[in-house]
Amino acid sequence: MAPGLAAPVPVYLHLRRSGAAPLSLTPESRNIRMKKFYSLLATLLVLAIALWVGRTLWVDYMDMPWTRDGRVRADIINVAADVSGTVVDVPVHDNQRVKRGDLLMQIDPEHYRIAVKQAQALLASRKATWEMRKLNAKRRADMDELVISAENRDDASNVATSALADYQLAQAQLEAAELNLSRTRVLAAVDGYVTNLNVHRGDYARIGEAKMAVVDMNSFWVYGFFEETKLPHLNVGDPADMQLMSGEVLKGHVESIARGIYDRDNPQSRELIADVNPTFNWVRLAQRVPVRIHLDSVPESVLLAAGMTCTVIVRPLDG
Repeated sequence: MAPGLAAPVPVYLHLRRSGAAPLSLTPESRNIRMKKFYSLLATLLVLAIALWVGRTLWVDYMDMPWTRDGRVRADIINVAADVSGTVVDVPVHDNQRVKRGDLLMQIDPEHYRIAVKQAQALLASRKATWEMRKLNAKRRADMDELVISAENRDDASNVATSALADYQLAQAQLEAAELNLSRTRVLAAVDGYVTNLNVHRGDYARIGEAKMAVVDMNSFWVYGFFEETKLPHLNVGDPADMQLMSGEVLKGHVESIARGIYDRDNPQSRELIADVNPTFNWVRLAQRVPVRIHLDSVPESVLLAAGMTCTVIVRPLDG
């Protein structure tokens, strides 16, 4: 400090001496600071929640067995005639609900009725022949050895035995004819829905040629294709949720796990030895293994069709 100059007076002393009020925060500035504080707090809270949700989803993705590749399946019975003939009646239509024993298709029975009558007539003839041969054999067996030789007695017995065999054959032929006549009525084997109807009145049905199919309404189940990395968390009996594309959720449980899938990279040569690919793909993708899910119950309001897709989420019982 230069000589002769007075020392500077602090500002707060100058304000105090002059009687001025000290500096203080105004209500507006306080509100601004509080808003900034709450904004920062809200941002941190949202960030924390986002991190927690992200971690939870990641853990669920890594540990919770689930797949979007689920398919609704059902037992489908191919309906074919067991006898050949002209179709004279088809009393059902496509997608119709039927009960077990309902008539699906009627084949012209006239030829088979005639075959039954022929078999009945043949059976009556063979029965009469057998009874006559049997009576003759008994008569010869009762004759004295001085009247008839042992050879004639044996011949009569053998003829009676042959007649009995012919009679039994005629019985079997009659049963076959009656069975064929009954098979002209093609009946539903299960309760379900007719689908892929491909027969009309006047068509000719051949043995074993499928003309329609029936979807068993009590056989629906789900095939979930899970990545092999999820299989350690799966066990038979674990509860499962199936969410259909329409939004409905079905309840079920793991029924079984497939023990084999086709290996496309391991074909066999004509010599039945392994045909090993000389190149190797370094990108290894987890294979998907079929897991069968049993449906515990299906609400009446839910429409199921074989081939529908769904998301399958399994909740392991071991946590």
